Amino acid sequence: MTPNQLKDDAIHQGMRERLVKLLAEKGITDKNVLAAIGKVPRHYFFNTAFIKFSYEDKAFPIAAGQTISQPYTVAFQTQLLELKRGEKVLEIGTGSGYQTTILIEMGVKVFTIERQKELYDKTKILFPKIGYAPKMFYGDGYKGLEAFAPFDKILVTAGAPFIPEPLKQQLKAGGRLVIPIGKGQVQEMILIEKITASEYKQTRHGMFRFVPMLEEKNK
Repeated sequence: MTPNQLKDDAIHQGMRERLVKLLAEKGITDKNVLAAIGKVPRHYFFNTAFIKFSYEDKAFPIAAGQTISQPYTVAFQTQLLELKRGEKVLEIGTGSGYQTTILIEMGVKVFTIERQKELYDKTKILFPKIGYAPKMFYGDGYKGLEAFAPFDKILVTAGAPFIPEPLKQQLKAGGRLVIPIGKGQVQEMILIEKITASEYKQTRHGMFRFVPMLEEKNK
């Protein structure tokens, strides 16, 4: 992170305004989500050499074979959560930290897990530099964070071959779990609403592309 990269000038702000307009045109209607996208400097999560790509509506490679998600995907998943200020949210897959900061800007308390040690170390250093302080953990996202459960909302930011049972159990009744499911390169976005302690409603929300969610921590 260089001093120049931490600058957020009128040019960056104008690029974010155009991105927000594009996301609205693509169907994102939650004004709080659009406001958060408009506030977070996405270029903070890019290597200086690639800042010119930071406000394109595209995914981009980061460390450890992972990607920073496409802004539309971030906005779509966040909108599906139907967040309310003050809620406790579990994020599976911290990655670059961009999605994490969008959640924080939505006024929720974020607990986030990353299982790639290289990414965990890098992002943990980045957060305080850019003014964010989520509860961050290095661990296996399939297991969730039982010690801090239950959660109002749970967001999974990697493609999972199935819905991990611990995540369903750690969700409050009335809560929402958003997770991309699929074993291939393309996954289906699934919303799980927890009706009671043992009753769930599941709906499908289109096809997306995520890096795979791995079970074992990368030590």
